[in-house]
Amino acid sequence: MSFDFSASFPPRKARTHEACGPNALVFAFALGGQLGGTALWVREAWQTDQINPIGFEPYLHPHKILVAQAKEQTDVLAVAEDALRSGAVSLVVMELSRPLGLTEGRRLQLAAQTGQTTGLCLIPEGAGSNAADTRWHCSPLFDPDDSTLQRWALIKNKSGTLSAWDVRWDAQTRRVIVVSKAAQRQGSAGTPD
Repeated sequence: MSFDFSASFPPRKARTHEACGPNALVFAFALGGQLGGTALWVREAWQTDQINPIGFEPYLHPHKILVAQAKEQTDVLAVAEDALRSGAVSLVVMELSRPLGLTEGRRLQLAAQTGQTTGLCLIPEGAGSNAADTRWHCSPLFDPDDSTLQRWALIKNKSGTLSAWDVRWDAQTRRVIVVSKAAQRQGSAGTPD
């Protein structure tokens, strides 16, 4: 049994959440776009890939994102904790390469509550923290007519309810839209069932 997507997305403010899977970056951009305001993206400096402003512009205007590079994960967490506590941005995204310890995760939660800011850890699959409020698994779905179609599964939720939704991004309204199974079948087949 699934429950209403709008009860889960965007995830609760003043908390830290996690996203994993091949489309976790898209989840972060969509969350930033839906929250509005400025997002701080913190990553380790050794990562050679770059975030392409042209790629994420349909989700979040490039002027609304600040990218910070830190020497190692400990520094990423320190910068993120300070940013969450300050409340100066609406979203703090942390790209993590190793599992997050319970103490580190709890510190991020306390900082998010203090600053009333949303935190999002982009984690490797299986590297989640018990301190996270929610954890999302994000994967693409093939649709020749809609490259934004995805499946977002809520795989950890401190409120206890788990579910999955097929969603797409509406660039005009900068909103995530749930795609019904019937609409998805019709779009894929070209004719109604």
